[in-house]
Amino acid sequence: MTVRHLTILTGASRGMGRAMAQQLVLEGHTLLGLSRQPDEALSAAAPDRVSQWAVDLADPAPVAARLRQWLAAIDPHTVASATLINNAGLIPTIAPLEDCPPDEIALALRVGLEAPMLLSGAFLAATAAWVASGWHGPRKVLNISSGLGRRAMASQAPYCAAKAGLDHFSRCCALDQAQQAHGARVVSLAPGVIATDMQVQLRQGDPSRFPDRDRFVSLHQSGLLSTPQHAAQSVLAFLARPDFGDEPVADVRG
Repeated sequence: MTVRHLTILTGASRGMGRAMAQQLVLEGHTLLGLSRQPDEALSAAAPDRVSQWAVDLADPAPVAARLRQWLAAIDPHTVASATLINNAGLIPTIAPLEDCPPDEIALALRVGLEAPMLLSGAFLAATAAWVASGWHGPRKVLNISSGLGRRAMASQAPYCAAKAGLDHFSRCCALDQAQQAHGARVVSLAPGVIATDMQVQLRQGDPSRFPDRDRFVSLHQSGLLSTPQHAAQSVLAFLARPDFGDEPVADVRG
């Protein structure tokens, strides 16, 4: 019987998510990637260990239901550990709230907060049934947050709100799980500043509506942005720490 480390990863086809997916596969994990556009090269590299779903997390309820059913069909005794990484997120139009299109506000909150909550609920419920059947492997939920969830920024209300919500729902889930025998470990982790498409979007913001634009330009020009590969290594190293979950809100740099 093959015993595998199972990881479910959202936003697995771009940026740091793609780098995490590549490293997890290299380390021998069984991976389920959830992205709008699956990475064919990733599947080709390990077709026996990589599954990918083309999903839109702007409509997360059916994705969460599908995930719960998928996990329920797995024999837990073939799984050494189970991890959910909520990595997907997006930045809407960079502008004061009153100038941000309402549909973009809703989209940022659905992808950045509602989807992680629904997916985490599905993951925790399905794997709790594993525990009830006698499986006691480690369960982890890693929510990729941001420093902007802990520090307000002008023209970033939807993104900051989504990340702040991610932090606080992680605290609540951690309290819930601490009351349970063999509860999951839950952490909302800020990964630092990374050279991704989001950083490009921030640098291209209108300085008349985005007073912090020069800060992001300076980070780029000064070479202070981590590569997606380096950030992925740091995040996965944090995930593997024996004290993962001791603090439900953390920063990879601290």
